[in-house]
Amino acid sequence: MERLALARGIALKKDNHYQALVAREGALWLVMPQTFMNASGRAVQMLAGFFKIPAGEILVVHDELDFPAGTARIKQGGGIAGHNGLKDISQRLGSHDYWRLRLGVGRPADKDSGADYVLQKPPAEEREAIEGAIARALEVMPQILGGDLQGAMQKLHSQDKPVAAKAEQPKAEATKLEPPRSEAKKAEAKNPEAKATEAKRPEAQKAQAKKPEASKPEPQKADAKKPQPAPAAPKKEEKPGGLKGFFKGLTGSKK
Repeated sequence: MERLALARGIALKKDNHYQALVAREGALWLVMPQTFMNASGRAVQMLAGFFKIPAGEILVVHDELDFPAGTARIKQGGGIAGHNGLKDISQRLGSHDYWRLRLGVGRPADKDSGADYVLQKPPAEEREAIEGAIARALEVMPQILGGDLQGAMQKLHSQDKPVAAKAEQPKAEATKLEPPRSEAKKAEAKNPEAKATEAKRPEAQKAQAKKPEASKPEPQKADAKKPQPAPAAPKKEEKPGGLKGFFKGLTGSKK
């Protein structure tokens, strides 16, 4: 609105009666409500009612979450898509038939944070795209004011330059998986000296090491008739210390 007023050489001035910044050029009125957004319809209703301006001759400029940054679209009527400013204007005018110039700002990842999102400063790339959309909308404003809304729509919509949403890049893995190795290779990697020692041993010793050991003769069983020594007296059973057992239980208890 400010850029349009500057382009047409008129100044926006505060008007307490309408609670808005107002500028006029012949039959053209520029109005910037200074109330909260959900009360934007108050200034529109008062000015349109006093000067007998029908809803079909009103153009409302607003941000649009459903369009990416860099998009500018014109349409007449339709729903309000949860926009509290449009809701108040429609209720006070008693109509949805006013025109809308929708400037895309993109939608936040968290759908519940839309109110905070539109109050934040956009990133540099999105800000540049939004400024470009405003500039293209100003180019077709002479057609809009002249009543050629369809021609303005066709020209503006064919020049859309929205910012593509950035896909989230997957984070690189910090560790690499090693291919499985046999137990022998793992032992060799842990003790490289064992392989060097094995290589120095003569072939005969290697072969001898590989031969199975000769079975040792089993010791002859003692003669069954030989008298066996008397069994030793059983030792007195030792009881575990109470303090030690109590200490283990104490350390294992929950604090």
